[in-house]
Amino acid sequence: MKDELINRQVLVIHRAIAEKMLKAHQAGDDSLRQKVLETISTRYDLGKMRYGEYLTWQSVLELLDSPEDFVKGIMEDSPQMNKYRRRTPFVGILTEDERQRVLTQDALGSIDDVAILF
Repeated sequence: MKDELINRQVLVIHRAIAEKMLKAHQAGDDSLRQKVLETISTRYDLGKMRYGEYLTWQSVLELLDSPEDFVKGIMEDSPQMNKYRRRTPFVGILTEDERQRVLTQDALGSIDDVAILF
């Protein structure tokens, strides 16, 4: 039960991250993508991320030009992606206020009701 709750919270946070990244990307702002790429590269170089996880996140980021596929990639429902999301390279994409709002909204409603403010 505890793992399921954690996975649900992590999934909701990643949905909000995906939406924020897509919005920035579509506006021509590539800084969030670059931030994630730096995190991935640093973790891999330091031995904190295995090659399979590195390739997975690289591949997901390449889908930013295809919003539906990007969301599907980041939200994939599999044990492996659940594991990867728990060690997310998307640190710092959401502000603390955005993260708290998403978690609170999930407790009260559905993720479709969440508005991400910039």
